[in-house]
Amino acid sequence: MTQLAQHLTAFLREHLPRERRASVHTCDAYAYSFQLLVTFAARRLSKRPCLLQIEDIDVPMILAFLEHIEETRGNKARSRNARLAAVKSFFRYLEHRVPAVLDQALRVHAMPMKKIDEALVASLSRTEVQALLNAPDRRSLSGIRDRAMLHLAFAGGLRVSELVGLTLDQFDGRSPASIHIIGKGRRERVLPLWQETAAAIRAWIAVRPKNGDTALFLNNAGRMMTRSGFEYILEKHAAAAVSVAPTLATKSISPHVLRHSCAMHMLQATRDIRKVALWLGHASLQSTEIYLRADPTEKLEMLDALAPLGIKPGKFRPPDKLIAMLATR
Repeated sequence: MTQLAQHLTAFLREHLPRERRASVHTCDAYAYSFQLLVTFAARRLSKRPCLLQIEDIDVPMILAFLEHIEETRGNKARSRNARLAAVKSFFRYLEHRVPAVLDQALRVHAMPMKKIDEALVASLSRTEVQALLNAPDRRSLSGIRDRAMLHLAFAGGLRVSELVGLTLDQFDGRSPASIHIIGKGRRERVLPLWQETAAAIRAWIAVRPKNGDTALFLNNAGRMMTRSGFEYILEKHAAAAVSVAPTLATKSISPHVLRHSCAMHMLQATRDIRKVALWLGHASLQSTEIYLRADPTEKLEMLDALAPLGIKPGKFRPPDKLIAMLATR
């Protein structure tokens, strides 16, 4: 039997942040996943968490845990898969350090992820975006901050973690202004900013408290803005913008909706999915293809290409023959 405590501690404190150079957000997410798992396993086995063995975290235990977080905690398939991914990562770490659990690791790796419904991305129209950006009160300190955050979140297509994690030195106010983003997987990108977005950020920096954290955006306590803090700000201004854009009342507004809206507007303007992927900081085009499924103009262009060939919507053509016909046009 092998003690779990020492290996899990090394995995979370040494392997992830130092060897894998995982971001703070990834480390926190993994730590929380194992907090849930260890608590569940200890209660199920009537053991103290520090006395758990690696052998206790076997496939039946993991399956019971995944079922528990879905049924008791109400987690969706995406959250379930994230917890399982953390467990699999830990067992990959163990493979090279604890040979006695190789067979157990093999069984854990064989556990399938749960299939997720690929719904169309939710995005806002130009009218809705403009109403949201204009909602903050420019006469108040918090309104100036909120306006800058909303402008940057939309114009940069930023993840909420990228937005709240920005520091003052990541903004370059020289013309043309730009923002240096350290994104998911430590991928860096520099984004040029629209004049209106740059002006909103400069207006905030001019009134920003000087004795707070080094973060670009601060909460009312002078500390770095949190994810939940920005979610509250977004929800508040979305409710205020309903008077200008009533359709906002029918939509669920989250920080990621601003990112999706940026991507959809950029795709419609450039017609180039590669530029969208670069702007959003995606590692591959596969992640960006979700916007193609939500863009009806892509389908219309395909129909226009098929029309001269005499192919009508709904008429079946084997994919290989269809590709050959298009290639010979």
